[in-house]
Order: sequence, then C-alpha cells, then structure tokens
Amino acid sequence: MIARFFLGLGLCVLMLVSSFGTYMYLGGRQSKSALPAEKPTVAAPRPTAFRLPGTLYLSDVFVLGRFGQVLRQITNNAAPGRSNDTTAMHWSFYPRLSPDGGTLWMSYDEPKFGYDVPFSIWAMPIGGTIRQARLWTNSHDYTGGDMQPIPLPVGGIMYTKYNYDPNDNLTGQLWLTTRATPAGNEGRPLTPQSDDCSEPSLSPDGGQVAMICTYQKQIAQLEIASWNGSSLGPRRAIITDQLVAQPAWAPDGSGIAYLAPTAATGPFQLWFLPKNAYNPPPPSPTPVPTPTPGGPYKGTLPSPTPAPPVTPPVIKPIQITMNAGFDATSPLAWAG
Repeated sequence: MIARFFLGLGLCVLMLVSSFGTYMYLGGRQSKSALPAEKPTVAAPRPTAFRLPGTLYLSDVFVLGRFGQVLRQITNNAAPGRSNDTTAMHWSFYPRLSPDGGTLWMSYDEPKFGYDVPFSIWAMPIGGTIRQARLWTNSHDYTGGDMQPIPLPVGGIMYTKYNYDPNDNLTGQLWLTTRATPAGNEGRPLTPQSDDCSEPSLSPDGGQVAMICTYQKQIAQLEIASWNGSSLGPRRAIITDQLVAQPAWAPDGSGIAYLAPTAATGPFQLWFLPKNAYNPPPPSPTPVPTPTPGGPYKGTLPSPTPAPPVTPPVIKPIQITMNAGFDATSPLAWAG
C-alpha cells in the first residue's frame, strides 16, 4: 500500500516537471508578432539604441506648444447633440503647415452627401477657423478622396489622388495643384495611375520626393525621385523587401524614417534608412602615376595601372522600435 502511494506521488512529480519543461520549450519558440504593442514612451533609450535627430510626432489636428501642451483645437468635428444629420459630422486628416507657417493644409470631408465621405484638400489660415478654409481639389466619389497634401515652397501642393482605373481597381496617384479650384480641373498627375503611388514626402532641400508605390501588387516599396518644382525625375526603388509606409525625411537630411512590420503578420515598427543607402558618396578618383625623375624619356610610357573597383558597403535599414505597433496610415511629422 505504501509502495503504491510513493509510486503515485513520483508519477505526479514527474508529470509536473515534464509539463513545465514542455511549456517552457514551446514558449521559447513561439513568435512574438502577435503580442500586444507596447507604448513607445520609455524615459530614455537603451545604451545600444540608435538615436534619431530631432523629434518625431504622430498627432491629431491641434496646435501644440513647444513641450506638447494643447494651445488650441483647430477643428471640432462633432455633430450637435441629438443630431441625426450624417452630413453634420466631419473628419480631418493629414494636417500640414505651409513653408511660411501661415497656412494649414488638410484632407477634409466637405462637401459630402450622406454616407459618401470623399476627402478633398482644404487650406485655412493658421490663426483662423475652418469656416475660412478654401477648397483646393475635387475628389472622386466613393474613392476615399484626396489625401496627404504636401505644401510646396513655390506655391501649390503635391498630394495623393485616389481613383478607379479602367479595370475598376482603386489606385493612388501623385498630383500637382498650383491654385484653388472649387470646380473643374485642379491640376495634373505626376505619376502613372498603374504604378499606384501615394504618401509623398518632400526632402528638406526640396530637391527629392520619397513615395510608396505598389504597382497594384501585394508590395509597398519605397521609391525616390528628383523634383524640380514642377515634375518628377526617374524614380529609384530604394526598399523592395519590406511593406513600407509613411516615409519622412530627417530635418538634417541624414536619412529617411518610415514604418514597416518586422514580420508579415507583425505590427508596424519605426525604421530609419541612413542617407548613404540611397545617396552614396562619390567614389575616390583613380590615382594618376607620377613621372619618373631623370630627364626626358624616349620610350613608350607604361600604362597606368587601373585602380581596383571600390565596392560600396551595403547600408541596411535600422530598426528603431521593437514592439510599438504604429498605425501604418498615420503620417510622421519630423521637427528638428
């Protein structure tokens, strides 16, 4: 009887130990892509963390003080109490200030009709109200509308216009508009509709534009093109192996920040691509052989030995956050 008791006790202990060991073994091999996102608000980065210049913001349409305090609410898009009017409630997205700081640009869902909410580009004085805003673009119904206005130093805006192609596929296209047009044609396209490009971002020197292009496939690659104030140069694919979103140039020109998941099913994290990855420094000049001293030489001069080609180092993106879970539709505003 006693032997059976100790035998049962031993089996129970063996089951507990084996169960715990199996749990720890399997737990150490599970993917962390589905873990809840952490708040990116640590007091200080880890000693080995990569430091970005300036400050990145992801915020709503408010006027904030230098230290983040709310000074004024720009829009109050709430319907009156107990109102059933679906056209009385408004949304506004993608606020951008003009280079002189006097005009606020945004995507605003006015005019709209019932549940059709096409966003158009509006501009308002920064010290005024939404009632003083002017309509700049005319969006297409049931497309989501015109998004992500980028004010230009020479006047006008670059933005993303969504529309349906001949095959009924919804695509994005970069457009340029130089004047407010409440009715009629508001500008011209900068990219082909079939390339499905969106999310433009202008470099600090105004000479390059970063964008996201999908070519109507299950990709979202980062591309860069030169910009002369009225047209884009040839585009270069910079990142093709990540699902890139919301590129933003560093104010000091040191690189580009963007959002992308670490795995196919993981949350979006913050990444940084150094400048040398897309604008590598020029190669060193080929050394010229010096003449041999000792007077004139009548024979054939030896051919200079060509310098071996210099292979530029591969510059890879730097992952800034590990498990923040950013919203891939929220643009980054980067202040110096």
